[in-house]
Formats: sequence, structure tokens, C-alpha cells
Amino acid sequence: MEVAESDTKAAPDVRTKGIGAYISAHLRQYGLLFALIAVMFFFQVVTDGTLLRAVNVTNLLLQNSYIIIMALGMLVVIVSGNIDLSVGSVMGFIGALAAVLIVELDQPVILTILICLVAGGLIGAAQGYWVAYWKIPSFIVTLAGMLVFRGLSLLLLEGQSVGPFPKEFQLIATGFVPDIFPAGLGEWLADLLGARKVNVLALATGIAAAALVVWIGLRQRAQNKAYGIEDEPKSFFIARTTIIAAALIFVMYKLSLFRGLPNVLITMGVLTVIYAFITETTTVGRRIYALGGNQKAAKLSGIKTERLTFLAFANMGVLAAAAGLVFAARLNTATPKAGFALELDVIAAVFIGGASMSGGVGTIIGAVVGAFLMGVLNNGMSIMGIGIDYQQMIKGLVLLAAVIFDVYNKNKQG
Repeated sequence: MEVAESDTKAAPDVRTKGIGAYISAHLRQYGLLFALIAVMFFFQVVTDGTLLRAVNVTNLLLQNSYIIIMALGMLVVIVSGNIDLSVGSVMGFIGALAAVLIVELDQPVILTILICLVAGGLIGAAQGYWVAYWKIPSFIVTLAGMLVFRGLSLLLLEGQSVGPFPKEFQLIATGFVPDIFPAGLGEWLADLLGARKVNVLALATGIAAAALVVWIGLRQRAQNKAYGIEDEPKSFFIARTTIIAAALIFVMYKLSLFRGLPNVLITMGVLTVIYAFITETTTVGRRIYALGGNQKAAKLSGIKTERLTFLAFANMGVLAAAAGLVFAARLNTATPKAGFALELDVIAAVFIGGASMSGGVGTIIGAVVGAFLMGVLNNGMSIMGIGIDYQQMIKGLVLLAAVIFDVYNKNKQG
């Protein structure tokens, strides 16, 4: 007797937890998002709305661009079970190198950018070589690198600031994408929204990004259902997706009221998408997490752990170089103190974003949100007139709280 195919292949039994149980099980992932919303709401109230003004939202993105760029690479390094203390010094050194090439040696901007990115990759590769193949702890290697490249920056600049840079180099950090839509459409929208002007491209980008987030979420949910993977409660999915989509539209709307899309925002967005794709969907990404989770087991399973570690540091060097170019272009000069202690902000952003000290845990989106949380704290406290001494203390306490939370979760699960 023949059995219908529909009878032999039952639909997967998908069980979904309640909202409370789901949030408790994913507190590391969503707690940060709630914390960012709470911090932004607090500073919006105490600064009388200054935090979310159009010009300040733009400045917030520009001020944290180089932190976010380096946080992407640092996430990969920390997930692999290592750390890089040299990124701030490498960033400053690359800025100094760009200043010498452009200002003093009159080299073309494009050639300078390529040389600087290659130099950053070589620096990262050199440090990764000692960590990966000589098994020297990354803390020691990169601590040495921090001192070496801080000294090289002083040597290159001879202890003085070098600048200014030409306009085409400054556009890396201070330029904005031209609005491709007709001026009449922008004027019509400005009248409709009661604004002085509206950059249609920025607003359209926000709407498109929000639609993409909704589509990706629905697609992932459908795939989870098809494969019987436990998914988040429907009401929580709707609320979370709505908040993210609304936040994207709101930020882009604010940008549209000022000067539109900053060039560096496009760079950050593209890099974030690329690294999120690599870490979440590719074989290389899964191997990096396996490396950080248990290096011996990863090696026994056939993963070339030394090569992955080497590439993680080389990648970090390239991103530190890119951040150095952005920082120098924004400052319009290279100074011997550029990048000083910025490695602490980068590492803090990654840990606050949910990465584990022991490796194997963390997400690109978490690192980006962690960087924004640090940026909002810095910006909000500066608007309030809080001194740098108290700012450092507060950031230190926030970092300590994030690490304590990580240890608590790990002990709870264990």
C-alpha cells in the first residue's frame, strides 16, 4: 500500500518560548539594545533634546566612526580568543604616515590610501605571525606593538603636528553624499514635514534600510519554521523589528535635516554588512568561533588555527589603518598623540557589545551597538558639561559591569 508523501514528511514541530522566558535566555543579546535605548532616552531628557538634534546625530556618527571601524576587527580578534592592544597606536602611526606622504612628500591621495592600508595589513600580519606561529601571548605582542608604533609616530612627525590635508583627503571623513533626487522633491517634503530642508536620499535610504531589516527578519523566521528551529515569540519579533526599523528611519530623518549621508557612514555600513555576513553565514566565520571556543578541539577537527589567527590580526591591521585615515581626515592634521588610549574604547565597545573574555562569543551587531553606547555616553556627558575625569570613571564602571554580567551569565549557564 502506497503512503502519500505528505503523510511521511510531517511538518517540523516548532516550539516557541514565552516572551519572559525568551528574553531571559537571550538577555546578553537584547539587554544591550534596551540599555542603549534607556541611555539615549535619559540623555535626551537631561540635555533638553540636544542629544537627538540633527547636527548632534551627525556629529555622533562622525565622532564614533573610527571606533566602530576598529571594533569590527577587534570583535574578530577577541572571538578568536586573543586581544590587540596596539590598535590605537597603529591608527595614530597610519595617520602620521598619511600626513608625511601627502603633506611633506606631495604624493597622490589615492596612492597614499593604498600604501597606508597595505602598511596596516603588514603591521597586523607581523604581530599575528608571532601570536599564531610562535604562540607568544597576544597581550604581550600587541603591548609591544603599542609602544613601538607610538614611538614611530613621534619619529615620523618629529614631535610636531603635520597638516592640513587637501580637500579630497578630508572628504573621507567630512564629506557627504550628494542628493541625487530633484531639489523640488526635497522642498516639497520640507514643506510637508515643517522642516527647513530635507535630503531626500538620506530619508529614502532610511526607509529602504528599514524595509530590508523587516524582509530579512521575515525570511529568517520562515526558514526557522521550515527547519523546526526554535524562534522568538511572534509578538516580541514584531516589537523588536518595529523598534529597529523605526530607529533607522528616525536616524536617517535626522541626517536628512542637516547635510544628508556622511561618506564615512556609507563606509561603516558596508563594512558592518560584510563582516556580519562573514561571521554569521560563512565557513570562515564558523571556524573563527570554533577557534575561540576551544582551540585544541578546533585544531583536531582539521581547522588551520594558526592561519586563522594570523588572518584575524592582519585584518585588524587593515581596519586600524582605515580608522587612522578617517581620524586624520576628520582632524585635518596628524598629531603625535593621535589614537592615544583609543584601544581601550574599542575593546570596551566589543565587551559591552556581548563578546566573551574567553573567546568564541560575540556578534558584529553587538560590537557596533556597544560602540554606539560608548559614543552616546561620551557625547551625552560632554553636553552636560561632565569633566573628562568623571567620564573615564563612568566608562570604566560600565565596562566592569559588562564583564561582571558576562561572568554571571556563564556561571548561571554552567
